[in-house]
This record gives sequence, C-alpha cells and structure tokens, in this order.
Amino acid sequence: MNTMRRPLCLQLTRAAAGVCLIAAAAFLFHPVLRAQRNQIVWSDREKPILQQLRHLRELSDAKRSSTTKKLAIQIRQLPVAGNKEALAFQLAMLATEGDPGSGTLQEVATTLAQALREQPFKGNQGKPPEPYVVLAQLVRYEHVHASLDDPLFADAMASLEADDQERQHADFTLADLEGKHWTLKSLAGKVVLVNFWATWCPPCRKEMPDLETIYQRFKERGLVILAISDEEAGKVKPFIEEHKFSYPILLDPGRKVNEAFRVFGIPKSFLYDRNGKLVAQAIDMRTQRQFLEMLGHAGL
Repeated sequence: MNTMRRPLCLQLTRAAAGVCLIAAAAFLFHPVLRAQRNQIVWSDREKPILQQLRHLRELSDAKRSSTTKKLAIQIRQLPVAGNKEALAFQLAMLATEGDPGSGTLQEVATTLAQALREQPFKGNQGKPPEPYVVLAQLVRYEHVHASLDDPLFADAMASLEADDQERQHADFTLADLEGKHWTLKSLAGKVVLVNFWATWCPPCRKEMPDLETIYQRFKERGLVILAISDEEAGKVKPFIEEHKFSYPILLDPGRKVNEAFRVFGIPKSFLYDRNGKLVAQAIDMRTQRQFLEMLGHAGL
C-alpha cells in the first residue's frame, strides 16, 4: 500500500520514496504515545514485530501474505499496555497492497478490532481517528468482519458510505496527454475504471502492467480505463512513453477530481458499469486477478 493513502504519510512519501515511518504512526495514533511525544519505548516482544513491519513490503507476494498473517496473530498476543494498537494499525495500513487473501485480511482486521476494544479512543469532534477508518475500510471494501461496538467505528462506516455516495454522483472532464478531453458521465454504455496514480508511487507502478493487460483484453468489449495523475505533464509523459502504456492518462494538477472522489492516497480504483453505477472499488494496489474480479461485477 502506498503511504500517501493516509494523511499521516502524505508529507513523508515524496521525501522517503513511499516508505512510511512506523514510529510516526505510533506517535500520531497511539493514545499513550501522543502524550509522551518523542518518548517511544518498544518492548522486547514488540521490537521484532516492528522490524518485520519495516521490511514487509520487501518480501515476495507469497511470503508477504504468510508473514502478515503471522504478525497479526503475534500482535494480538501482546499485552494491552505498550504499543499494541500502533502495531496493529500499521499492519493494517500495509496489508491491503496486492492480494494477500481473505484469510490474512481477516486476521489483520481481527487484530486491529481487538486493539481498539482494549484501548479505545475518546470521542472527539470531526472525523473518526484513522485506525477506526482503516478498520472500516477493511470491512466495507475487503469484505472481512470486525466485532467492535464503538460509536467511532460506526461513524467511520457511515463516513465511508457517504464518500461512496459522492463518488456515485461524481463527474469530471479532464484532458489526457494528447489533449483529448474525457467526461465521465459521457461514457454511458461503457465499463469505466477510474484509477488514481502517480509516477513516484511504487504500488501504482506495480499494478500498471496489469491494467495494460486487462485494457488490451477488454477494450473492444467496452472497457475504458481513465488513469488520473495529479502531476505535471512533464513528469507523466516521459514515464508513460518509456513503459508504453496505451490506456488514457488524464491530468489533474489541481487535484479537483482527486478531492471530488475523496482520494487522499493512491493507488485507488473505482469501477462503473455500463449504466454508470459504481459497482466495485479498490483501496490499494490490485493484481490482475483482482482487477478481473472487479470487472466481473460490471459484466465483463
């Protein structure tokens, strides 16, 4: 998962090549550590977990899935005191990149829900704290289950539903690299995959060859891929030419479309069927198998 996905890492991503700092996550979201500021203390049981989290994205897909599942169980076995919630939150942040499998994601969700039950946040004004939002995303978009009787979790679920309603009615007109203008609502009768990405985003780059493959396979059957970047053409065009991607690349330098779709992290994908209904979405990088599964919801 690309670290721009969360406001926590928005400022870190470009400077750190997409690598989120685990300690920063703990500092911002763990209730005890928020008060202690820079006095983060990791126990002997937590340190090996922290070390594996830092290198999780370096593993092969198969090894990463099994390691993620193992870490979820290890975190669940930690005592309530300490940084359990921060570790569970960070694991959930990393778990959705690619195709770890429903069993692995269920373990991650169970661990985060347990941590939030043991150390719940106090209510506050505005948006629910980020760990509740991440858990809600796992439940709503990854189709796992979580037992958490907490109004902040309910608020997070309601917020996601409201965002989806906005995306259902969203429209835009953007120019591609060749100057052609594309309007979402004008594509009735087509299956449209709206993908948000950037050249500096490793998970975005990883999924783009699979996007190209499904585009070549399904474009004659009505699939349109609109890949939206908030970067300048001078950065995007050389990258696309180098990798020879042929699906439309749209530019959103002012981020108005990103904001309309509530995209605060990438990659993200939204799939509309031929009637313009939002039928599937991805909150992170997807494999070709996962993209094909999404297209099945639109009848392709």
